[in-house]
Amino acid sequence: MLYIVTALKPEAQAFVDKYRLSKTKCDNFTLFSGENLKVIVSGIGIENTKNAVRTLIEKFAPANNDTFINIGICGADKRYKIGELLEIGSIVYKEKKYMFDENISHTITCKEIEVSENICDIADMESFGFYTATKEIKNRYIYKVVSDHFEPNRVTKEGTKKLIFDIIDKIIKEEKA
Repeated sequence: MLYIVTALKPEAQAFVDKYRLSKTKCDNFTLFSGENLKVIVSGIGIENTKNAVRTLIEKFAPANNDTFINIGICGADKRYKIGELLEIGSIVYKEKKYMFDENISHTITCKEIEVSENICDIADMESFGFYTATKEIKNRYIYKVVSDHFEPNRVTKEGTKKLIFDIIDKIIKEEKA
């Protein structure tokens, strides 16, 4: 089973449209399901993401070979192109660095509020929650798509959905490899 955690409904909607997933509730979260795929919408923030992952683990008791992926948009420095897919290897949260995968070079800074100035290379608001909630999961990955250059007011629902939709095949292909 592939479990995907998104913060926003437009991020999840890309998977719903591509795989024709059905919508249900899973505790306080919206869950979209298919035969081998579950996509949960956590809401924005570290705690929401952590709680969504814990809910998935409690409700579905994932097998050892199941995969958890956090997919979402991020703000990034201008050297990254809008729409660029970034696999995350480490997270900086409250000035401390947490290694996710030492073979991957991208480091994301997880903040509790939107970042509207260039204070780091890559930023989001959920990665640390996913990291802490999946510590016992063997197959766990974080993928972010650059949505803006620290201009969160320019991000739209439609734009977010398209950014995620455009990279789905690349992520799913990598996970099956």
